[in-house]
Amino acid sequence: MSAEQVSSLCEQLVKAVTVIMDPASTQRYRLEALKFCEEFKEKCPICVPCGLKLAEKTQTAIVRHFGLQILEHVVKFRWNSMPRLEKVYLKNNVMGLISNGTQNILEEESHIKDVLSRIVVEMIKREWPQHWPDMLKELDTLSKQGETQTELVMFILLRLAEDVVTFQTLPTQRRRDIQQTLTQNMEKIFSFLLTTLQQNVNKYRRMVGAPQERDALTTPQTDLAQEPKAQANCRVGIAALNTLAGYIDWVAMSHITADNCKLLEMLCLLLNEPELQVGAAECLLIAVSRKGKLEDRKPLMVLFGDVAMHYILSAAQTADGEGLVEKHYVFLKRLCQVLCALGSQLCALVGSDSDVDTPANLGKYLDSFLAFTTHPSQFLRSSTQITWGALFRHEILSRDPLLLAMIPKYLRASMTNLVKVGFPSKTDSPSCEYSRFDFDSDEDFNAFFNSFRAQQGEVMRMACRLDPRTGFQMAGEWLKYQLAAPVDIGPMNSKTGEGLCSIFSPSFVQWDAMTFFSESVISQMFRTLDKEEIPVNDGIELLQLVLNFETKDPLILSCVLTNVSALFPFVTYRPEYLPQVLSKLFTAVTFEVIEESKAPRTRAVKNVRRHACSSIIKMCRDYPQLVLPNFEMLYNHVKQLLSNELLLTQMEKCALMEALVLISNQFKDYQRQKVFLEELMSPVANLWLSEEMQRILSDPEAFISYVGADNKIADPVMEDPSGLNRSRISFCVYTILGVVKRARWPTTLEEAKAGGFVIGCMPSGNPIYRNPCTEQVLKLLDNLLALISSRYNGIAVLEEAVGPFGCRIYAVCSCRRPEWRSEVSKERGRTHNNLYMPEMVAKLGETFAKALDMLEVEKNAILGLPQPLLELYDSPVYKTILERMQGFFCTLYDNCFHILGNAGPSMQQDFYTVDGLASQFLNSAFVNLNNIPDYRLRPMLRVFVKPLVLSCPSEHYETLLCPMLGPLFTYLHVRLSQKWQVISQRSILCEEDTADDNPESQEMLEEQLVRLLTREVMDLITVCCVSKKGAAEHNSSAAADGDDDEMMSTDVTPPSSAELTELGKCLMKQEDVCTALLITAYRSLSWKDTLSCQRTTTQLCWPLLKQVLTGNLLPDAVTWFFTGVLKGLQTHGQHDGCMAALVHLAFQIYEALRPRYAELKAVMEQIPEIQKESLEQFDSKLLNPTLLKVADKRRKDNFKRLIAGCIGKPLGEQFRKEVHIRNLPSLFKKAKPSLETDVLENNEDGEGLTALFEP
Repeated sequence: MSAEQVSSLCEQLVKAVTVIMDPASTQRYRLEALKFCEEFKEKCPICVPCGLKLAEKTQTAIVRHFGLQILEHVVKFRWNSMPRLEKVYLKNNVMGLISNGTQNILEEESHIKDVLSRIVVEMIKREWPQHWPDMLKELDTLSKQGETQTELVMFILLRLAEDVVTFQTLPTQRRRDIQQTLTQNMEKIFSFLLTTLQQNVNKYRRMVGAPQERDALTTPQTDLAQEPKAQANCRVGIAALNTLAGYIDWVAMSHITADNCKLLEMLCLLLNEPELQVGAAECLLIAVSRKGKLEDRKPLMVLFGDVAMHYILSAAQTADGEGLVEKHYVFLKRLCQVLCALGSQLCALVGSDSDVDTPANLGKYLDSFLAFTTHPSQFLRSSTQITWGALFRHEILSRDPLLLAMIPKYLRASMTNLVKVGFPSKTDSPSCEYSRFDFDSDEDFNAFFNSFRAQQGEVMRMACRLDPRTGFQMAGEWLKYQLAAPVDIGPMNSKTGEGLCSIFSPSFVQWDAMTFFSESVISQMFRTLDKEEIPVNDGIELLQLVLNFETKDPLILSCVLTNVSALFPFVTYRPEYLPQVLSKLFTAVTFEVIEESKAPRTRAVKNVRRHACSSIIKMCRDYPQLVLPNFEMLYNHVKQLLSNELLLTQMEKCALMEALVLISNQFKDYQRQKVFLEELMSPVANLWLSEEMQRILSDPEAFISYVGADNKIADPVMEDPSGLNRSRISFCVYTILGVVKRARWPTTLEEAKAGGFVIGCMPSGNPIYRNPCTEQVLKLLDNLLALISSRYNGIAVLEEAVGPFGCRIYAVCSCRRPEWRSEVSKERGRTHNNLYMPEMVAKLGETFAKALDMLEVEKNAILGLPQPLLELYDSPVYKTILERMQGFFCTLYDNCFHILGNAGPSMQQDFYTVDGLASQFLNSAFVNLNNIPDYRLRPMLRVFVKPLVLSCPSEHYETLLCPMLGPLFTYLHVRLSQKWQVISQRSILCEEDTADDNPESQEMLEEQLVRLLTREVMDLITVCCVSKKGAAEHNSSAAADGDDDEMMSTDVTPPSSAELTELGKCLMKQEDVCTALLITAYRSLSWKDTLSCQRTTTQLCWPLLKQVLTGNLLPDAVTWFFTGVLKGLQTHGQHDGCMAALVHLAFQIYEALRPRYAELKAVMEQIPEIQKESLEQFDSKLLNPTLLKVADKRRKDNFKRLIAGCIGKPLGEQFRKEVHIRNLPSLFKKAKPSLETDVLENNEDGEGLTALFEP
């Protein structure tokens, strides 16, 4: 085309780009202009001349950028079809643009530089080194033209390293060719980078005058005309440092340490250059963080030398001395990371086989490191903790006198660092200003600080293991100081009462920090010192001071109680102080800020009372022999407190009763303990078994009325006429739970036999124990089950649970188990589950219409929303009677299932042999599940079903677990399928409007609940079915509520020992249950929960399917399983961990079942973009065992390529135009196969083996 046509087209493009970028353009014009530009890039044959014309210096920056984008598009998408001469023409013109088509380095726009470097790198990726061998020479020549070109060369080298090594955005062969050529030329490249850096830094320093290490021959320049030149050199220096950072991470260590560590020396020098120091610190950090052979890392110890350490410390002092400037603060962070990485290298090299001695400057290093630990920035303080821990843990360094001398200084620094100050919204500490740079809100800071404090506690314990006495001495001094100091509540009063601390009060933050410090160091001292070395007198003196201290402030009192617990081990040496300790704790149990106030207690007050109860329980659990002589006094005191129904909450009453039960375990006399427990539980038994209570627990309407949920309340804060009734029910349930959890037989068999706890032996020889609480608990069990269950005519929903192939996976169907249905369909008048039925919800009073909803705190926890800080302590636990009612229903439901979950481990044979236990559960806990919301079903599975399964002896699998788990798993499969179907439909129809008050957050909550329930169900199935020796332990450390963004493991091959448990085999024998388990496992693979998918794939799917492989599976079933895995790949293929696990599973299924089921090939043929010839080859090798010579990994890779068409991609990649980079002729010739391989490969029948021995 002629120049006029090019000019005409360019004018149209300029207008289009102007319309696109003009804020005043209408959407219609902007879209039309955008369409014109895109069509031009895709279809116009003269893109190159137009792009070059638009990229000329005379155009505006926006037009030039668009012209360069056109050229980039041509290189990325048309390069393979371009004639060679056109490629050369484009390459020469682009290099010409770098040479003389750009503005001065200080004037040119950064986005122009970026796109220019991208174009060159795209050409390099397609042509270098085979077709463009002189590329590095050309770049070198360009760099000699001036700073502008040198900076662009730096950008090109950096982007090339990022694309090839860091992000690996090339096909394997091209990446290998380029990386190997880079490696071969690395000496030249590094020399070029270092020379460029050195020359430009020297020029820059001559012009502006270096701050410290100025060239001796130069003097500071004041000529303003030199300033742009100096800035240009500085820009190149920064670019060189950034480019070095892209290479230092992966090049051979020899390049980094060449010429007596010249690079490291330069970087240390540049730490004192304000404009270059951040880039230098970044490079230094990457170099010092390198892993690899210890021998290669030894030269890094040069940084502990006098010169390097001097530059590092002086740079830190200078940056810190200039106040809080963001740039300097960022530099300090990098410098801190450098010192941390140096510490890691020190710990790795000292004491290893590399013969590295403790450096002479260790003291100087520790001093500088301590300076960061005492810096006002909480972030910098926290950054040092891991390295301190490594030093204190190190076998050799921990014995070094210099480090031991540092321990008191570190502990002294920790005393300051533990004080929770530095909230971004405050101004009460120098840390606050730094926190405003690091944290978005007080909640963010609070979460960070809690983690930081826990980390500090761990490091302090390590330090105290080396020097326990110093830590104890400091804790004692600080404790005495706090006990004597006047209370300073600060400017912010607590809402709990006038003159009381809030969580931000100066006194409380000091008490809180001191308490954590003393708790950490005292516990470590008892673990470290021998018994005779313990400073008992000092400890008892401190304990007396704490016991004599009186305060009415709930926050400070809570700290006092923690100190009592921390110092309690000293009482084992002086038991005469036990009554004083008990007296202090019992006083706190009934703590009130204002006596006989009817206002709701704040959380701070409730925490004190609960804290005291917990301390008593902990004391009785950890030191029962010490407390046993005072049992009668303890018992009488508790009875006195229990006699007043309003004095304690039900949880507090039961906590004290739990403490008594723990001590009674020390009777070691079955009869005596049984009599005691009968006496203790008699008030509960009388109330729980009364006719009135039986009527209430069996009739949902009566229950609603009794607890007051059908009332309309005028004053929702103060008025609560049925509170006492609710507290009575709670008292009974809490007490049963406490006794079931705590009552136990002696731990040693001899003591158990002597005390009458052993009543026989199992066939395996294991003793059969009896629990003294069994008789009392079992007689209360019926009413407990009545409370849980409801009037509901069978679990009809279970009948709906049919599989995708008619609920049959075997060709020969075994008979069903009708007794499951008949047992369940008995009608019984029961209560708790029935509350969620619509007709019962309708009976709730106006005030309590939402009484069965989740508490806000539960919702926030599920959605990951933080609680406002002050509300945690200053607001009432339940602000209104509705919240109290919600709390009542929530804890009642959970506690009922906790009792059932603890009953198995507690009562063992006596519980599992209860007549008709399975049918009782089916008639209570498992009825009316359709109306039970997800947030109530989850705890039932976690705290009841899972512990029941884990503790059940194998003799009761057939009679208890199979009849119970069969209907449950069948139901759960139906429920989850329906829930996920709703979510899928919602995502399809998400544009439809909805009338909810807050539909988005409600939908998010519901979806997250379904995810959590799915994880709970899959975890339960795994616990039931898969052996712990196998996959059950694989990735099982993550909790059921685990974060979605946790790192996915890519090591996904399940252990070969992943086998079904005895219970799993028992369940899989029943066709209905087997079908439900298989369908649930394989259908869950395509549900949109990545964590659940990966766990199920790695732990569950193959062991379950392997169990039925020997049977006569229906072809429909086999194809459904295989299709389920492929659907999972479609849904989760974008996640590497899931994708690897699902590919492995699909490969296992295809390899195991393809020989028997030709239908699997038909499924494979439907995969998009599948290569039919490759599939035929794969199949023929699979069906002919003699051809299966390829290693398992290669077969799996081939299979992965076959099914690539169904592997899902991230949303950002789904509609992206594919970039195709062709492989060039290989740089390296492949070695010829050896004679042995040749002969073995080419002679299938083995006749050619004789050729091996021919002369």
